[in-house]
Amino acid sequence: MVDSLRRVVGTPLLFFFILGDILGAGVYVLVGAIARQSGGAVWLPLLVALGLACLTAGSYAELATRYPKAGGSAHYTGRALGPAAGSFVGFCMLAAGVVSVAALSRAFAADYLHALVALPTVAVVVVFLTALALLNVYGIKESLGANAAATLVELGGLVVVIGLGAWVIIRGDADPGRLTQVGTAEHGVVGATLAGAVLAFYSFVGFETSVNLAEEVADPRRSYPRALFGALLAAGGVYLLIGVVAGAVVPTDRLANSSAPLLEVVRQAGGVPERLFAVVALVAVANGALLTGIMSSRLAYGMAREGLLPGALGRIIPGRRTPWVAIVTTATVSLLLALTGEVAELAETLVLLLLIVFAAVNGSVLILRRERDGAEHFRVPAVVPWAGLASCLFLFTRIGGEVWLRGCVLIAIGVLLAVLNAVRARRSEPHGRSALPAKRET
Repeated sequence: MVDSLRRVVGTPLLFFFILGDILGAGVYVLVGAIARQSGGAVWLPLLVALGLACLTAGSYAELATRYPKAGGSAHYTGRALGPAAGSFVGFCMLAAGVVSVAALSRAFAADYLHALVALPTVAVVVVFLTALALLNVYGIKESLGANAAATLVELGGLVVVIGLGAWVIIRGDADPGRLTQVGTAEHGVVGATLAGAVLAFYSFVGFETSVNLAEEVADPRRSYPRALFGALLAAGGVYLLIGVVAGAVVPTDRLANSSAPLLEVVRQAGGVPERLFAVVALVAVANGALLTGIMSSRLAYGMAREGLLPGALGRIIPGRRTPWVAIVTTATVSLLLALTGEVAELAETLVLLLLIVFAAVNGSVLILRRERDGAEHFRVPAVVPWAGLASCLFLFTRIGGEVWLRGCVLIAIGVLLAVLNAVRARRSEPHGRSALPAKRET
């Protein structure tokens, strides 16, 4: 049986993968929520969130180039803290992925689609997730090719919004003074900025999914850091411009109460059909779901290959060499979640799960630096993972109690799986010692 994935992903495809995942549905819906938390200076929380995201991205860049494995976060944490920790973090990452796909499928079937046609939500969700799974099964190169095209469409939509907003500012119908307004009735300047940054941080997540493609990247040690930081900076530049035009063009109250904030900019400028922009937004949502679905299936495949999930999830199609069992399984779970939950509930739980993963990855960098394997890889200054870990601990304090209650159910499942894997590893190791997570590659 074929037991490896095909290395066909180069720097451009990887760049578009990461950029497309970051530029997904978040920016199309969260600008209004950021304004509600921070005021008219939407750009400031976005800038803070970009800095926080780059810290953890540095840790991912170091680990992905040192251990280019499909298991990603689970593999890193397993090497650093043992199979139980790797199993727990892997499950949190996997759960975040399927939850995200479920949320995006619900978002696809909601307001932007209703601007074009009225269809039953359940039917749209079923067809949408089935189509994404079939594309994923067909092949990674074909999936990323579709992602590259979709990323250009959604990036083009954001460029149109920036251009229209700039036109409104030039013709004198905007209020640039709103760009310095930070604070709300609930928060002062610092509190408003941090509250908005927590929401804005969600717009930057997505880079972490790319590490699960490291085994399919032709030259991960060279390509991955370039694609990762290039995509983050490109997305950050676009977001900052979006924050500037949205804050200046749309009155803060209207922006804060809108579930389609970028559409408000289009309406304010005039001249662009709203239905056309709705299509662009749907492409962005679909692209985010496709990329997250790819991540989830590759993570499940990687965990199964390391014995952290049932071995059947490691089966691949010999001809296409894609992990079809993992794809079908993760898509099915996403479908069940989408049919039983709402977008807001799913998105809030996603943030909590990802913070657990990010904290573990930052900590793993510090531990794994003690290993001396002589392999060449990308390396960040020691302060970066420390600062990344501190930022995760801070963001934990901004999560509400209700989110913790919902997330604890998934966390408990992850803990149970970790315990079972630890017991199994101990029993299989001679002399009763805990098994190592994997042999160490050089």
